[in-house]
Amino acid sequence: MGKTKAVTPVKPASSEKSDRRLTRATRIQLYAARGYLGLGVLKETGLRMPVQVYFKDPRVAERFKDVGIDTEFTTPWEPGLRDGPTSARFAVVDYDSTTNTLTQPAVWNQDENCYLAPDGTPLDGNAIALFQFHQLSVWAIVQNTLNFFESGFALGRRISWAFEGNRLIIVPHAGYGQNAYYDRESKSLQLYWFDDGDKGRIYTCLSSDIVNHEFGHAVLDGLRPYFYESVDAETAAFHEFLGDLTAILMAFQNNGFRARVLKESDGKLDTDGLLSGLAQQFGEAVTGDPYLRSARNENTMQSIAGTLEPHALSEVLTGTMFDILKGVFAKHYADELARAEADPEKKPSDRRALANTVPRMQMLAIQPLDLLPPCSVTFRDYALAVLRAEQVANPTDPEGYRAMMLEIFVKRGILTPNDCVALLAPAPVFTRPPLTVFHAVDDIAASRGGAYRFLDDNRAKLLIPLNADLIVTEIVRAKKLTREGRALPDQIVVQYVWREEV
Repeated sequence: MGKTKAVTPVKPASSEKSDRRLTRATRIQLYAARGYLGLGVLKETGLRMPVQVYFKDPRVAERFKDVGIDTEFTTPWEPGLRDGPTSARFAVVDYDSTTNTLTQPAVWNQDENCYLAPDGTPLDGNAIALFQFHQLSVWAIVQNTLNFFESGFALGRRISWAFEGNRLIIVPHAGYGQNAYYDRESKSLQLYWFDDGDKGRIYTCLSSDIVNHEFGHAVLDGLRPYFYESVDAETAAFHEFLGDLTAILMAFQNNGFRARVLKESDGKLDTDGLLSGLAQQFGEAVTGDPYLRSARNENTMQSIAGTLEPHALSEVLTGTMFDILKGVFAKHYADELARAEADPEKKPSDRRALANTVPRMQMLAIQPLDLLPPCSVTFRDYALAVLRAEQVANPTDPEGYRAMMLEIFVKRGILTPNDCVALLAPAPVFTRPPLTVFHAVDDIAASRGGAYRFLDDNRAKLLIPLNADLIVTEIVRAKKLTREGRALPDQIVVQYVWREEV
């Protein structure tokens, strides 16, 4: 095992626990009602487990002590936790193919409601050299990010993987190499390690950006598995975009990180570095750049015309959504200034404005994934989905969010000025499509068979060829929320495909 540079010792999470202990039976009963409990209650009752992880990666921790180890990070608890860590959706298997070694797993201690090293050592910021710390860290990150995607502010439902089975395997030390990737065939995230000269060994599993990026691939593959069959460059780039967007949004979940980037950018969110740079340690070691990619760029569809490399192409959409994030932040900060003007005793807070921006972006960027086509996607498809989802959740739009986003999409060349006229024209939020045969929504949502009958009865209106072997690949019911936390009407998402020889 390579040496890992020490960081400032932190107080073990176990010593911060309350003397009051819940019985397992009580915690399970609370777990059943977790959707109705606030974040503070979830933390107090242990339904959100404290786990210490890197804000970004070890290199950032060396440079910025205030965003080194996140001692306030928590991840969802569930009744079936086991050694590994292993949970309902993830299993950590620490096998190194280069050294042909299987490292002992982190051990679940039910009495203390936490994971420990095999010898009982707490897996906190003082144990970063232990591979069990790595195992716990990567598991806690994906466990938390899955919860982010499944919450009502995002997809509003449980999601499935693109492979047979319910657990994604996490391999934190897969072998030697400057690499990390999601692999559908092995049902896993493969995270590698390599040596960076005299700077020591780099473990990609310790980079929250890399872990979240690769996990974003797994999520999108589960939502739209046929994207993997597409030969369209923008579809491949969209996969990279969602990985980068996942890393950015999850970083902004942390209070300490938000405070640091506001200080770094003087409250303007317009500087490179921690704010928009992804995978700094990996980027410095592999490419010599201060980060692997940046969300703060000026690329447009015109400036990258002819580019087919997915990572380069994805920067247009990543930069677009980062511009929208800045626009949302500006609106929230304007609200802070308006409140301060109305009541001089209330001071405007850029931290509060950015904290309010995060769930707003979660809604704006993640909820539209349900509106994407099933087999391939363009940046235009996503832009229209973002605007449509916002129209459904915020139909009157008194603060002009849709106009702000449209301007940015046009500036980046994803939409055209003519699109603005059509998309901003007054129109009903919902119009009933001119179907041949009416079917009740509950009948459609009851089963794939019910959805198929609806589609088959309406082939002509839905432009489905009469001789196509129609397949309903998925049907889900989503319970999404508005930015105020109000429930939207249930959304029934039916995904269907047919194959054609081309």
